[in-house]
Amino acid sequence: MEATLFYILATMLVVFAILTVTAANPVRSAVFLISALLCMAGFFFLLEAEFVGAVQILVYVGGIMVLFLFVIMLVSVREVEGQRRANRQWKTALVLGIVLSFELVFFVVQGAEVFSADIIDQQFLNLDSQTGNTETVGGLLYSTYLLPFEIASVLLLVAMIAAVVLTQKRL
Repeated sequence: MEATLFYILATMLVVFAILTVTAANPVRSAVFLISALLCMAGFFFLLEAEFVGAVQILVYVGGIMVLFLFVIMLVSVREVEGQRRANRQWKTALVLGIVLSFELVFFVVQGAEVFSADIIDQQFLNLDSQTGNTETVGGLLYSTYLLPFEIASVLLLVAMIAAVVLTQKRL
């Protein structure tokens, strides 16, 4: 049952990701991205990482995508659609696509051999055996990874302030 659900979610995720990139209407593209993010949350639920799946839905689908939709609504879509689209970056996109394809093939061929148990944090393993999933994430977030968590929160605050400043009209 899990394998069937995994393949269904994977197929839906690939379809929504392609539709996100190829949609001409930015609002539809945002809706397809929301659908892709929900599929990703489904993967977390399949992996029994309920907390991470719930955070995926609350933060990305609930918060970030609302911010994206506000930006889309603030920008004049009709004006942007009338502008000429530049395709000057096709060489860079081609090189990056080839590199990413080789990486994908490498990880599929090598599989779990590349990632051994030595890489996994021993503190995480000890903490996981004593507590539940949510407690494990919370314990690591507020102990080992406290500084990166605080840096991310400051960066998000700066991004919010910048968005407000950029959207204000000049007097």
